Amino acid sequence: MKFQFQDLSQMLTMDGHGVYVWSAVIVTLIIIIGLIVRPLLQHKVALNQIAQDLAREKLRKEVAGESN
Repeated sequence: MKFQFQDLSQMLTMDGHGVYVWSAVIVTLIIIIGLIVRPLLQHKVALNQIAQDLAREKLRKEVAGESN
């Protein structure tokens, strides 16, 4: 297997195209990480809201004297 670059410096500069290439890689990684993290955070918030709603409903039933 033949490597395209002789050293790390050549890989980073890529004959003058390195800024474009590496900025595109960074933006892509940020977007992918966001697409993974955001739903996880939203799921956690939704579970907390459901738990609060259930606790509120239980308290309401206790105050009203209702049974399950």
